Parts: sequence; C-alpha cells; structure tokens
Amino acid sequence: MTHTATAELDMAAHHLEQAGLTIDARNWTCSYGSLDLVAHDATTTVFAMVLTLPKGKAADAVSPSFAKCQRVRRLALLWLAEQDGPFQPVRFDALFVPELPAIEHHLNVF
Repeated sequence: MTHTATAELDMAAHHLEQAGLTIDARNWTCSYGSLDLVAHDATTTVFAMVLTLPKGKAADAVSPSFAKCQRVRRLALLWLAEQDGPFQPVRFDALFVPELPAIEHHLNVF
C-alpha cells in the first residue's frame, strides 16, 4: 500500500465533490504528519485517506487498529483545533485507487 500521487488525489477530490462535499484542505501538513483530504457537507466534516493498492485489497486495508488510522485521528484533532467552527460531527473515510480511473469509496471506516 502506498501513499497517493497527485493524479490519485485529484481523482479522489473530484469524487468527493461529485458526492456533494466541499474540499476544505488537500495535503494539509503540520509537524506531526499530513491529511490527504478534508471536506464537508451541510452536516459532516470528512477526513479522507487516499490510498493506492492492488484491486480487491481495500476491504482488508483499514481497521481501527491500523496505525495510520490512529495517526489520522490525531491529525484531525489538530486540524479542527485550527478552525473557528462551527463544528460538525466528523467521519473518517478511505478512498482506494486500485488503478486509474477506478476508485473505491468506503465511508466511516474507523
């Protein structure tokens, strides 16, 4: 599993926009790491990991104990601390790009 290149990130952002979300941040970075995409709709803030991996492996790639998920949760708190609000419920999604132009969007994965 590898982290995403620009084409995959662009495709994932477009996918979220097509689903009705507004992109708030792309590759947001702080000294502790980075978030791929942060988006929102009227009711939810979405922190989305964008990952590339072989086709058919998405279901096994993310679990609540996965170290990357734990890091994304911490980074999400840091991102939220920088915002003025109002705050909404949050959701953590994973967008898998097994091959361009395919995409698998898994909602609320952890």
